[in-house]
Amino acid sequence: MAWVLAGTAAVLLASAARGATPSRSLPAQIPPAAGARLQELAEAASVSASASAEPFLARHDVLEFLLDHPEFATHLTRTLRLGRYRIWRGSDGGLWFDDGWGVVGQFTIEYAAPGTRVFYGRGHYKAGFLPTINGQAVLVAEYRVSPAPAGHSLISPALTGFVKLDSAVLGLAGRIAGTVGTAKAEKEARRLVKICVSINRALEENPAQVLEQLRQRPDVPAGDLEEFRRLLRLP
Repeated sequence: MAWVLAGTAAVLLASAARGATPSRSLPAQIPPAAGARLQELAEAASVSASASAEPFLARHDVLEFLLDHPEFATHLTRTLRLGRYRIWRGSDGGLWFDDGWGVVGQFTIEYAAPGTRVFYGRGHYKAGFLPTINGQAVLVAEYRVSPAPAGHSLISPALTGFVKLDSAVLGLAGRIAGTVGTAKAEKEARRLVKICVSINRALEENPAQVLEQLRQRPDVPAGDLEEFRRLLRLP
């Protein structure tokens, strides 16, 4: 679910001229300095959307690892041919994302706790001959964890995102339009669950093969790869 950032940011920014309005309250546990800044952005958002998806089975520790290592997570999804999203570290150490369909930007993990991740991103969307859309986004990824057999957990995810556009005209259009943004977010949430299920299946069927395929990618962070090997309990 770490690739949620790129996918949901893409949905929100690409559909930034339309959307519905979920609650603008962010998790109260966010540290005050970051919380105030992100809350201000959420309240001024041009477009917002929220979605929940069907629960899925996964190893909770693997899910947590992928959430906390987004660069590695997109190496995994690309290795398994499950998505075009790419996340990498720039020369300054910051994280960048490219959804493969026109959304590019930088992001940070602003808050991380069991069951919650809060991301902040700034980027732009460019499609064909249309003008470039620039904006900032806050994404809240939340999930409930319930016990399940065979060392798995039942994960129930929910996503909420807010985008503030740099253009006042586009921002106004976002506020007065319909519910297309939420419909797209719900579709994205369902698709991301399918990706999670496919990753879990691949790791259950042949974890050694998945690890070897990751090793063959020259730009996979070596430290993350070793930690993932230990997590999978492979020699």
